[in-house]
Amino acid sequence: MLTDQLVAIRKRERRQSALAGLAVVAAVISLTASSCTAVSAQDDPPPSTASASSSKSGPPGAADGVLPDHTSAFDASLPGVANLDPALRKAVQQAEQAMKEKGITMQVTTGWRSKKYQQELLDKAIRKYGSKKKALEFVAEPDESHHVTGRAVDIGPTDADDWLIRKGAQFGLCQTLSNEMWHFELVTKPGGTCPPMTDPTN
Repeated sequence: MLTDQLVAIRKRERRQSALAGLAVVAAVISLTASSCTAVSAQDDPPPSTASASSSKSGPPGAADGVLPDHTSAFDASLPGVANLDPALRKAVQQAEQAMKEKGITMQVTTGWRSKKYQQELLDKAIRKYGSKKKALEFVAEPDESHHVTGRAVDIGPTDADDWLIRKGAQFGLCQTLSNEMWHFELVTKPGGTCPPMTDPTN
């Protein structure tokens, strides 16, 4: 009788010991999984957080309107082209197509710019020319720039500029700054007459 009781007690102890071991294993697995998730979350921040931080710190990049060489007016995946005024973008695309048919290669050297990008260009011009007054003859303040509003585009190379100065009005495009043969805006109706240019040096 005593032996039967001892056997029953030992069986109960073994069952409790096994259950306790399983509980420990489950706890370890749970801890490992949660710590892996935490590490993964730290290593790979959400894309929106990463893009937001990169646009706020460091030099201007594609998100600020910086364009690579040989950018076409049809490269609408680039913010510098995508954020242009839609009517301006369409007119520049039409001009690019017309130039292509004439064997002239055209590229958008700069289009829309963020205020950050515009400020960096102004700061560089101040360092180059030695004063803000002189720099403003070539680069506008961020709050004054038509690039920041998406209403201006700079075109290259020189033969494309020359063609656009002569033929751009048929698309509504005009050179608007007398000291920048590459700077164009949509300031007349297609086939209209371009208004007098602004002289930033006066």
